[in-house]
Amino acid sequence: MNVKQLYTNCLAQGAYYISHNGEAAIIDPLRETRPYTDLLKQNNDTLKYIFETHFHADFVSGHVDLAKATGAKIVFGPDAKTNYDSYIAKDNEEFKIGGLTLRVLHTPGHTLESSTYLLLDENGKPHCIFSGDTLFIGDVGRPDLAIKSDLTQEDLAGMLYDSLRKKIMTLPDDVIVYPAHGAGSACGKNMSKETFDTLGNQKKVNYALQNLSKQDFVKELTTGIAPAPQYFAKNALLNKDGYKNFSDVMQAGANALDIATFEEVRANMKPIVLDVRKPEEFAAGHIPGSLYIGLDGQFAPWVGTVIHDITFPLLIVAPVGREEETVMRLSRVGYDNSIGYLKGGFDAWKTSGKEIATIENVTADQYVDLYKKGISTLDVRKPGEYDANHLSEAINKPLDYIFDWMGEVDQNKKYYVNCAGGYRSVIAASILKANGYHNLVNVLGGFGAIAKTGVETCATACSKS
Repeated sequence: MNVKQLYTNCLAQGAYYISHNGEAAIIDPLRETRPYTDLLKQNNDTLKYIFETHFHADFVSGHVDLAKATGAKIVFGPDAKTNYDSYIAKDNEEFKIGGLTLRVLHTPGHTLESSTYLLLDENGKPHCIFSGDTLFIGDVGRPDLAIKSDLTQEDLAGMLYDSLRKKIMTLPDDVIVYPAHGAGSACGKNMSKETFDTLGNQKKVNYALQNLSKQDFVKELTTGIAPAPQYFAKNALLNKDGYKNFSDVMQAGANALDIATFEEVRANMKPIVLDVRKPEEFAAGHIPGSLYIGLDGQFAPWVGTVIHDITFPLLIVAPVGREEETVMRLSRVGYDNSIGYLKGGFDAWKTSGKEIATIENVTADQYVDLYKKGISTLDVRKPGEYDANHLSEAINKPLDYIFDWMGEVDQNKKYYVNCAGGYRSVIAASILKANGYHNLVNVLGGFGAIAKTGVETCATACSKS
C-alpha cells in the first residue's frame, strides 16, 4: 500500500496519491497534471479514479485535465452536480484500488457535497481518512462557502456538527487524518502547521471535536469568520463547471516579448503588469504602474485576493527562468489570461534606459527614530495580527481590504507601511502607487523587525481593544 501526501506550501494544500497492485487513485489534485502523470510512470501504475472531496474554493483542481490525460473517472460525493463527465457516488459506496477499498462518507457542512474518503487496507481495516475541508488538523472547515445555497452558515455549521460526530468521530482512534489544507489557508480559522495526525489525538486537541452542544459548536464556528477572498466563489464555479485546458494556458502565457512588443501589447490591451520578483528588488526598481506580488511568498492566494477580475490579461515581469512557473501558479487559482512575459526580465527594461519607479525603504531602527518624532503608519497585517501586538499610533489597514479603505488615505500625506516581514507591505505600496499614492515608505523587515528594536508596543504597554 502506497499513500503519498503531495503538499504545496504556497497554497497550504494537500493532494494525495494512493496505489496498490498497479492501480492508483488521486485525491484533490492541483491544476498542473505533470506531477501526477510522472508518479504514475515512476510507479508503473494506472490511474483508475480521481476523487474530489468537494468543489474547492481556494484553488482550481486538475481533475478535468487529468481525467482527459489518463482516462480515469472523476468521482464526487453525494449532492455534487458538474458540467463535465463525472460519477456522483452514494454515501458509503466503495471503490477498489488494487486490493484496497475507498469508502465514501458524505460529510456535508463545509459545503453540501463535501465528502470524506475512508481508506481500508487489504484486510478491510480502516487506515486513514482523506477529510478534505471537513476536518483539518486543529480545526474544521468554514461553513460559508457553499455554491448557490439557500442555507445559512448556521445551517451548514449544524450539518458539520452532525457529520463530525456521526461519520468521523466513530472511527478508530488510530486512523490517520489527511486534510486538504494546513496553516495559512483561508478555508478555516486556526489550522495547525502539521499536515496529518491521528484521529485519536485530534479528539483530544481539536476544539471542534470536544464535548460541545450543537448550539455551542455553531456559535464557535460562525464567530470571527473573516470574509472569504473574492476569488473563492469564482474558483468553486470553475471546479464545478470546468475550465481552460492547462496546456493552452501555459502556451499563451509562456510568450517571450521583447521590450518593443511588451510596450505595444501594454498600450493596446491595457493589461496588469505583474512583477513577481523579490520585494527588495521591486522596491529598488520596477516598471511604473506595475503590481507587485512575489513568487516567494503566498503568491497565489494574494493574486486571488487583490486582482479582482479573474479574466483580466496579465503581462509578467519575472526572474529569468521562472516565467513558466509564474504562469502555472497563476493558473492554480484560475488566472488563466497571462499573455506573455518580458524577455530578459526587469534587467532588460533597466538596460534599455526606460523609465523606472522605486519605493523608498527604511530599516526598522530608522523607522522607530522617526516614529518617536510623530509620523503616520499603515499596518497592513490582518486584524488578528494587529490586535496581538502593534504600535499604538499605527493604523490597521489590512491588505485584504485595500480597495475598501484606499479612499480613506490622504494622497498628499506621507505614510510608512509595514506588515509582518516586508512582503505584504510592498504589495500594498505597489497598489497604492498605481492608484496615485506616491508618498510611501516601506519598513524593511516589517513589524517583526520593529518589535526587535525594543520600541514600546501594545503587547507590553497598551490596553488591547
